[in-house]
Amino acid sequence: MAYQALHKYARISPRKVRPLADLIRGKQADEALNILRYQPQRGARMLEKVLKSALGNAEDRRAVNVHKLKVVDARIDGGPMFKRVRPRARGMAFMIKRRMCHIRVAVDIA
Repeated sequence: MAYQALHKYARISPRKVRPLADLIRGKQADEALNILRYQPQRGARMLEKVLKSALGNAEDRRAVNVHKLKVVDARIDGGPMFKRVRPRARGMAFMIKRRMCHIRVAVDIA
């Protein structure tokens, strides 16, 4: 049984977090935490919190061999966007899209 955690409406673009999710997918949970700890990106902090939450959910549900948990799924989905209008020259306007994402991490016994 996979134990998962989800951070909905994270105020960061999915493009910035997906490469970090690719780094930890398939790794042991403690190794994935070490990888994220030394990444300088802001998205690494968010992903690290969600991974810790998934480990906490596994511990709370009395998973056996918590130290052997593996990241089986790390998914970054697009969320809603704040849309703003930026005035430009000659009466035109450009659209500014402030993106959000949903971060989902699932851990299971390897």
